[in-house]
Amino acid sequence: MSATIVRVRIEGRVQGVWFRGWTIEEARHRGLDGWVRNRVDGSVEALFSGSQEAVEAMIAACHRGPAAARVSSVRRFLATAEELRGDEFVYLPTT
Repeated sequence: MSATIVRVRIEGRVQGVWFRGWTIEEARHRGLDGWVRNRVDGSVEALFSGSQEAVEAMIAACHRGPAAARVSSVRRFLATAEELRGDEFVYLPTT
């Protein structure tokens, strides 16, 4: 069975509120591979790879985020395995 791979862009008050750390904990708890990074425009971008159920649950969780976050939108994009950075969930530098 192939993995579901989705890239998301999360907007709102999502930087400076521990969103990346929360994302790593949540993604690892769900057994997902991928990455998370801040964007210079103030958003957070993440790539989730794993079972469809786990990826969808993670995307749903991103609509809430950690307690201090205020998410205004979560946009999803198709992604490919070439965008992965190994077989665990990691931070990437801000772009």
